[in-house]
This record gives sequence, C-alpha cells and structure tokens, in this order.
Amino acid sequence: MRYHRVGRLLSELILARGDGSYLDAMKALSKTQLLILDDWGLNSLTREEALDLLEVIEERHQMGSTLIISQVPVKAWHRLIGDVTIADAILDRLVHRAYRVEMEGESMRKQRSKVSTLR
Repeated sequence: MRYHRVGRLLSELILARGDGSYLDAMKALSKTQLLILDDWGLNSLTREEALDLLEVIEERHQMGSTLIISQVPVKAWHRLIGDVTIADAILDRLVHRAYRVEMEGESMRKQRSKVSTLR
C-alpha cells in the first residue's frame, strides 16, 4: 500500500524525470497493490501533470487497486484535468470498474474540532 497526496506525487514525478529515476518511480507505483491518491482535484492539472497521472493510472490498470479521495464530484474532473482526450483516457480506466462511495455531511476534522472545543 502507498499513500500520496496527488499534488506532491505529481511534483515528485517531475523531479524524478529530471534526475533520471522516473522509470523506477513508475515501476514502484505500478507494483503497489493499493495506491491511495488523496486530495484529488485541489488544483487544475498542467498538461504534463495530466500525462503523468494518465501514465500512473495506465500502468496500474487491472493490476492493482487505486483509491482516489476527492471533494470534487467526478462530473467536474474533465475540467480539472484540462485536456479532454487525456481526461477521457484517465476516466475510462478509472470509472468503468470503480466502486464509488459518496459521503455526505460535515468532514470528520470539523466534527472532531467541535468535540475538542466542548471539553
């Protein structure tokens, strides 16, 4: 299992491309049984970031599980990815075999902060 915040993962992949360790980083991500990508959609992606994300998803497609945590509804992901073709490719690999759990209500952080202020 590996946990990554999406923004940091994409930054690490850009650095890995620069220092020559990109293929090793991609291999490690593809071999992980469960990849957790948190904070998806906080920022729109550059074309390079979208391509890196596509590469990660493609390498993992039908090889392992990918858990994406986001406050952004899936219907808005095309806009965040930016390039329609890349967005279609990413979503095609993710959505068709996905289990979606949509949560409602206040965040756990907000609920916990209310409990701690009452004490």
